[in-house]
Amino acid sequence: MMEFRPLKEATEAELVRLAQERNQDAFAELMQRNASTSFRLALSILKNRQEAEDEVQTSFLKAWVSLPLFKAESKFSTWFRTIVHNQSLMSLRKSRRATLTSLDEPDEDGRTRELAGPEPGPEVEFSQNQLRGQLNTEVQRLPALLREVLVLRDLRQIPAEEAAAHLGISEPALKSRLNRARSALRDRMERHTGRSPGASA
Repeated sequence: MMEFRPLKEATEAELVRLAQERNQDAFAELMQRNASTSFRLALSILKNRQEAEDEVQTSFLKAWVSLPLFKAESKFSTWFRTIVHNQSLMSLRKSRRATLTSLDEPDEDGRTRELAGPEPGPEVEFSQNQLRGQLNTEVQRLPALLREVLVLRDLRQIPAEEAAAHLGISEPALKSRLNRARSALRDRMERHTGRSPGASA
């Protein structure tokens, strides 16, 4: 049990459990712990700092939406790296500027290509405010019917019984609508970022 222990002292499993209950502070802590390694992974694939930052941010949003489906058999960090890896590869395939070239493959002049390694620089930090800002922007673009249930359950963390009463629907109907809202949010983010559905999450 976590009781009143600060989130920074919590284990990954404790943070995941809280985040699955839609605790944004816990998810923000998970973001902070995984920001550096996930950025380096994205940068190693994309070779572009801004694109890497964008894809990691998109991956965090996808992880937040998909977190209720996360199974505790694997570590969150491993699961999230898979999302970042797939998201980065998808971006690479979509980008006309990017080319998947083997380092051993000679260019037109017969010379072996050499790709520069990631340049050192300040680590990417994803704050709680960034998460909330992104989520709120995406949520506001949902249809009102879906937006309301998502706000009540995921953002305000209103209990299901109370949220259902507020909306004048049954709890099973609330659950169904919430699932539709989460799916719509995931689809909307993918359309907004120009990515097609299919990244593993």
